[in-house]
Amino acid sequence: MSEKAKWYVVHTYSGHENKVKANIEKLVENRGMEDVVHEVAVPTEDKIEIKNGKKKVKQKKIFPGYVIVKMIMTDESWYLVRNTRGVTGFVGPGSKPIPLSDEEVRNMGIEEAIPEIDIVIGDTIKVISGPFESFIGNVKEINLEKHTLKVLISMFGRETPVELDFVQVEKL
Repeated sequence: MSEKAKWYVVHTYSGHENKVKANIEKLVENRGMEDVVHEVAVPTEDKIEIKNGKKKVKQKKIFPGYVIVKMIMTDESWYLVRNTRGVTGFVGPGSKPIPLSDEEVRNMGIEEAIPEIDIVIGDTIKVISGPFESFIGNVKEINLEKHTLKVLISMFGRETPVELDFVQVEKL
């Protein structure tokens, strides 16, 4: 089964999102289905509220009444999620769940897209934006998590290390 897990939107009773998330996770664990149902998320964002002159950061649900599930769609996984207490159904036409596109997943901030980069340590690059634009340099380090490169750029006759974003450089 080389099928890739995708994100599906599940409709829940309003206010039951966290309960549904916990219920699905418990059922998945009890039935040993971690290889099929990978992750359950309730997308939230931080909202800053000011009450009585005090700043409070509150987590606000971005989509009240919905839970996002990353899973491989099988009859068994569909049944498990669909019949979880608090779930009213999958989002999609009829009873056919439609996975979110990669772009929708990125826009929701559920999963960071890992930029692919065809640059390796030792490559010569040209800076295409930012304060070092049009400088040429050699890649000394690549940080995939931060999406940055450490590049030695020749400035004023000496090599100067600078940290650049993946999007600021192109391979020569």
